[in-house]
Amino acid sequence: MAVSDPSPPAGLLADGAYETLHPGTALLRLTTTHDREGVFDGAWWPRSRNPGAELPGLISALTDRLGPVTRVGLDRDAWDQLPTRMTVDGRVVHVDFAVVGDDTALVTRGDRDLFSLLVIPPDTPLPAARAAMADAVRTGNLRTAGQILVETGRDPDRPSGPPA
Repeated sequence: MAVSDPSPPAGLLADGAYETLHPGTALLRLTTTHDREGVFDGAWWPRSRNPGAELPGLISALTDRLGPVTRVGLDRDAWDQLPTRMTVDGRVVHVDFAVVGDDTALVTRGDRDLFSLLVIPPDTPLPAARAAMADAVRTGNLRTAGQILVETGRDPDRPSGPPA
């Protein structure tokens, strides 16, 4: 028997909303446990590869749920532009880029608290993106970003289009 996602809590997007979103809208799913035993604390599905358009929505959503975000680390090869900082909701957030190729974002809250998010490539088909987001936040998940993306139908080495 297939397990379906429960209805989204107030303030979060319903399933149909994924199809009409535009850059700057944060598609974010966070783990609901406090033990933080898995590899990821959440998943993010940006709608473009433009960090200037995508990061403000993510940072605002994370700040609302976790508190002030001070730094975001992204894979240099996955983004079109490379800002080093941006101001979101009146706060400066530093943006670090490294060539890591691992489909993750590292978010720092305060001075030391680090959160790891699976980053779903923007061109990922809806079913694969939803499955990857759900898998990333499953309690005890120890799989890498690449494993999750491949197992949910998104080949991370494929530049665009639906999975084969």
